[in-house]
Amino acid sequence: MSGLFRRLAPRTGAVIPFTIDGAPAEARAGDLLLAAILLHRRSLRRFEFGSGERAGYCLMGACQDCWVALADGRRVRACTTPVEPGMPVVTGVADG
Repeated sequence: MSGLFRRLAPRTGAVIPFTIDGAPAEARAGDLLLAAILLHRRSLRRFEFGSGERAGYCLMGACQDCWVALADGRRVRACTTPVEPGMPVVTGVADG
C-alpha cells in the first residue's frame, strides 16, 4: 500500500474487502473508513469549494472534513464509520 497512512504495528483480525471508486481495497476488522482509505490513497476526497483534495482534519467527527459518499448515495463520516464488507466508497479523487 502506498497511501498517506502506514500501520505502525501489524493488525490482526479478518480482512474486509471494500472498494474505493470501484478499485478493490482491503481493511482489517475494526478499521475506520478514514484510515482504511488513507492506507491506500494519499487523499480522502475532493474539496467541494476548490480544486484541492482533503484528508480529514480532526479525526474525531467534529470538523465535517471527512464526509465521503457510498455508491447508494448515502454520505458517511469516514473518521467514525467502521469499514463493512463490500462497502462501495465514492471519493471523487481520480488517482488517489
